Amino acid sequence: MTLTGSSEWTFALLILIGTVLSPMPTSADEAPNMDAIWGGTLIDSNGWLPPSGSENNFSGSPSTGPEDPYIYEARYACADGDSVIFPECATVVPACSTGGGPVGEPGTAIYWYQALRAIAPPDWMFSSGPTCFYDEKPRDLLAEIAELIAHEFQRTPVAPATMGSQPGPHTLRGEETNVWAEASTQIFPISMLGQDVTITAVPVAYTWDYGDGTVWGPTPVHGAPLHADRIGEQTQTSHVYTATGRLAITLTTHFNGTYTVNGGPQLPIPGQGNIPTAPLALTVWRAETNLYAENCFQNPDGVGC
Repeated sequence: MTLTGSSEWTFALLILIGTVLSPMPTSADEAPNMDAIWGGTLIDSNGWLPPSGSENNFSGSPSTGPEDPYIYEARYACADGDSVIFPECATVVPACSTGGGPVGEPGTAIYWYQALRAIAPPDWMFSSGPTCFYDEKPRDLLAEIAELIAHEFQRTPVAPATMGSQPGPHTLRGEETNVWAEASTQIFPISMLGQDVTITAVPVAYTWDYGDGTVWGPTPVHGAPLHADRIGEQTQTSHVYTATGRLAITLTTHFNGTYTVNGGPQLPIPGQGNIPTAPLALTVWRAETNLYAENCFQNPDGVGC
C-alpha cells in the first residue's frame, strides 16, 4: 500500500479478534506508547478494512470495546517539525523506513487521536504515538493468544493455599475443630507467540473435605485461626466429628485468572484453576470422665492416680 495525499488523510487498523472472548479489545500492529489503549508493543492483526470509496487509506477503531466512550483516528506522524514536538519520532522513523514490519516491509509512522463518541462533529485530541503501521496482514496474535490462554492458565504453577486446624494434629469427638486456609494472588509474566503476557491468578473460593465424608464448598469463606483462649468455639469453617479415628482434611482452592498482552487491559481467562493443598492429618479421640472417691494424696495407688 502506498499512502498519498495531504496530511489530513487518515488511516487506522481494526483487529478482528474472533469469538473466544467477547468483546475483545483491538489495537494497531505496533504501539510502543498506546497509553490510552494498550500501552504495549507489537500487536499483530489481519483485519485491514478500507473506508468506503478509498483504496489507499484504511479506517477502523482500536477501542477497548463497545462501551468505550471514544472513537479513534490515525494521522500521519513524524512530518516536518514533529521531531521537535514529539522527540520519539527520531526513533520511530528509522524503524518504519527500514522495514520493521513482520515480513520486513517498510511502514508508516502515525499518531493516534481520540474524540468522545457522543460529540458530533468529533473534537479530536492527541492520544498516543508515534507508532508504525505496515501493509502486510500478519497473524492475528491476539486471537491466537485468546485461544491458547485457558490451556496456558492450567499449566501455570499456581501455589496452593496453606491449611491449619485447631486443635491439631489431635482433636476430640463431639467438639468443634476449626480449620482455615491462606491463599494469595499470584502473578506470572510469560511469553506467548513473541508477546509479553502476564497471567494473574486470584483465589476466589474453597472446597473443604473434612475427611469423614463431609464436603463443604465451593465457598468464598477461607476461615482464620482463633486465639488460644477461643479454641473450641464454632466458626464458619469448623466441623464436629462424630467418630474417632485417623483421617485427613483436604482442601481445593479455586482461582480465577486474567491476562494482559503487552501491558494492555485485563482480560478474563475462561474456566478456573483448581489447586489442591496437601492433606492435613488429624486424629480424632474420645474423652472419658470418671469420678473417684479417693484422694490420690491419701492413696497414691488408687484408681485414676
